[in-house]
Amino acid sequence: MKKVWLVSHYAMPPQLEVRVKTIRYARILQERGYEVLLITASTIHNSDINLIDTKDFYVEREYEGLKYVHIKCSSYSGSGIKRIINMLQFQRRFKKVMKHFSAPDVIVADCNCVNYKGLIQYAKARRVPFVTEVRDLWPLSIVEYKNISPKNPIIRNLYARERKMYCLSDAIIFSMEGGKDYIVEKGWDDTVDLNKVFYINNGLDVELQNKQKEEFTIDDEDLNDTAFKIVYAGSIRTANSVDLLVKAAEQLREQTDIRFLIYGDGDKKEELERYCVANNLQNVRFKGRVDKKYIPYICSKANVNFISVKQTGISKYGVSWNKLFDYMNAERPILSNVKVNYDLLERYRCGISLEEQTPEAIAQAILQIYNMPSEEYEQMCQNAKEAAKNFDYSILTDKLEEVIEYAIEHHGEKG
Repeated sequence: MKKVWLVSHYAMPPQLEVRVKTIRYARILQERGYEVLLITASTIHNSDINLIDTKDFYVEREYEGLKYVHIKCSSYSGSGIKRIINMLQFQRRFKKVMKHFSAPDVIVADCNCVNYKGLIQYAKARRVPFVTEVRDLWPLSIVEYKNISPKNPIIRNLYARERKMYCLSDAIIFSMEGGKDYIVEKGWDDTVDLNKVFYINNGLDVELQNKQKEEFTIDDEDLNDTAFKIVYAGSIRTANSVDLLVKAAEQLREQTDIRFLIYGDGDKKEELERYCVANNLQNVRFKGRVDKKYIPYICSKANVNFISVKQTGISKYGVSWNKLFDYMNAERPILSNVKVNYDLLERYRCGISLEEQTPEAIAQAILQIYNMPSEEYEQMCQNAKEAAKNFDYSILTDKLEEVIEYAIEHHGEKG
């Protein structure tokens, strides 16, 4: 029986978790005979919850058969200096806390260039294979979304830390398919062995979502009537560009059979609601935030599910949007307002990705699907359903096991 530590700063107890990938890995690995321990910070991201309110540096807890170690970190809100302090505390205290536990056979850590150092130092000291899982490209995300120069001294330092993290890892998992492209374009392939770079996207539990689709329904006439429904489910913030969808709805206001249903919350929601009132947009409904268990049903009642993301340079390495896989399993065409490399909509022929981020392009694409022959529309629905199966967590865990075996076999090799 191999002992695996899944380290994820932001993983949460199951009853609070909104990003379930780490938990699903843990459950499936346990079912396959692994001994699994999840190691997380005591703070719950985007909340005021801290699981340790004593002087203890860590607590051990078990939730639904999963064993956790929560490392005490100071509370924070937002993405300022207190969050950075929280991240640094986690990696520094990791070494002190985990010395009280017998070492595992391998560590798989969802980490970044800020919070990896103490984790790798522990692994090297204990001669434990270390797998870095990269779910977001830091500091590239800061450069792209905050419009900060890559020549900024802080950013240059973060890039140097990122490169070292890859060099010291026995294997690297990118959640975006172009991870090797990223390493090569940064010029790091002279010191980072591309053979140890792997790709495992985000995904879903197909069986669970199908069950939720049947059990967690909503009695809502907007969902249940015969209108052609465009559904967006997600955050409503600047980075999501939901304003483009609202303005596309404005262009289609004369198409009385087309309705736009927007689920979610964010700092741009009230502004967009005011815009709709001011411009008398009767075809847009803001439905508010809903529990994730209702998303499978909501998306299955759509005629088109919409992805709205700001176009950035990150997209050339592929994407790992969680909602993409929710949308696939809803068996409906998907419309994305951003064109990416390694385009899964194009690969599986289950949707349309737009070259231009404009209301006009979105409106035109909606009409294209609206007027699509029924045979073509149904084929796109079927393609989406089949595509989802490729990203079921059982398939992703198969891939994770392959990476674990690679890391163990090649532990300690240079690069």
